[in-house]
Amino acid sequence: MPGRVFRKGGRLASAIAAGTVVGLGLSAAGPAWATEGYFALGYSPEQIAQGGAGVANGDEAMSAAVNPAGVASVGNEYSMGLELFSPSRQFTGTGTQFVPQGTVKSGHSTFLIPNFAINKVLANGARLNFAAYGNGGMNTSYPDVANPACASFGGGSGVFCGGKAGVNLNQLFLSLTYAQKVGNLSFGISPTLALQDFSARGIGAFARSSVDGSHLSDQGGDWSHGFGLKAGVEYEAAPNLRFGLALQTKIKMSKFKKYAGLFADGGAFDIPASATLGLAWDARPDLTVMLDYQRIWYSGVPAVANPFPNGSAALGSANGPGFGWRDVDVIKLGAAWKASPAMTWRVGYAYSTNPVPPGQVTLNILAPGVVRSHFSAGGSWKMNAADTLDFAVEYVPRSSVSGGEVTTAGATPGTIRLSMSQVALAVGYTHRF
Repeated sequence: MPGRVFRKGGRLASAIAAGTVVGLGLSAAGPAWATEGYFALGYSPEQIAQGGAGVANGDEAMSAAVNPAGVASVGNEYSMGLELFSPSRQFTGTGTQFVPQGTVKSGHSTFLIPNFAINKVLANGARLNFAAYGNGGMNTSYPDVANPACASFGGGSGVFCGGKAGVNLNQLFLSLTYAQKVGNLSFGISPTLALQDFSARGIGAFARSSVDGSHLSDQGGDWSHGFGLKAGVEYEAAPNLRFGLALQTKIKMSKFKKYAGLFADGGAFDIPASATLGLAWDARPDLTVMLDYQRIWYSGVPAVANPFPNGSAALGSANGPGFGWRDVDVIKLGAAWKASPAMTWRVGYAYSTNPVPPGQVTLNILAPGVVRSHFSAGGSWKMNAADTLDFAVEYVPRSSVSGGEVTTAGATPGTIRLSMSQVALAVGYTHRF
């Protein structure tokens, strides 16, 4: 009986291989810089449309990315999607002595982010799921602007005296999920392979404050990998009320050797642990309301959480400076209304605390993940019994953080204002078999 999973030309195995190829394209497509620092708001059009909520309301193959237990009641299906993501990033320097004065905007503001998932019902009623998705990322690309401060660094120009400046981080998750429902309880577990791609350029001015200035900037792309675990449960407390809990372990990643002089502990850049707790309430037979709370522990990753500067510690050292990020709390509220047998409409709102404190704005010019409120809407059109088209739009109004300019030499009288806004469009296709 178990062999029936791989019949019909090895459909599951072939789909996993295809999904892996799609997933690997994530790194070339650009970052999923999103709501919770650099974690994604959602991984499918359905999730994005309802504000990322749904840890207690699994109903699609991509639900495994939110809560592995969420696919325990999902049938045989595969889905694929594409998000057009456009963040606007900028900073404004006032009286600054290290970075340029005035407003400087980051370029490269349009990215394509694909996702893929397949869900298969096993002979014992359990589910096997494979998903490939971008978990998060960040990107900035500042132009080569005039900067009088560069005279102190041997000349040059640019935000950090190295010409065009910025960073690019992509995170890809490949997860294989086993999920099953027993009575009112669903559970799931997802061994997950994580891949990261990173590059930095134009930040050579920090070389004098690094343990390895030759592996700090302009080294091209570098890869790291690691293995972690996601697990979750979904409990049906009443016919119209469900609770969900999902946990992700901290993922120990291999080091970015090309950037051993930038990140703490010789290029270490792990993926932080996170937890999500939520409920789903069927207010009416045609209306479901979802509320999630998520916590991300950036404090467990020194390269992200250590302050800049960090005492006398040099960049790249065992306890070297980082971006000074705080842990993030996110509230997600979503609703799904089944207007007709063929049409479901969704709406959502998410609020994230800001990970960047005012005293850490200087280095975070490279990573201004300061957005807070997120508004989203979308829907699903069931074209026939087997095929569904999903779509979503997301708007994130501009948020800003201002603070004093701080360099490795200490504070200056200047101030820096970081700002970001976002818009996104997503489409997806689901086929049931």
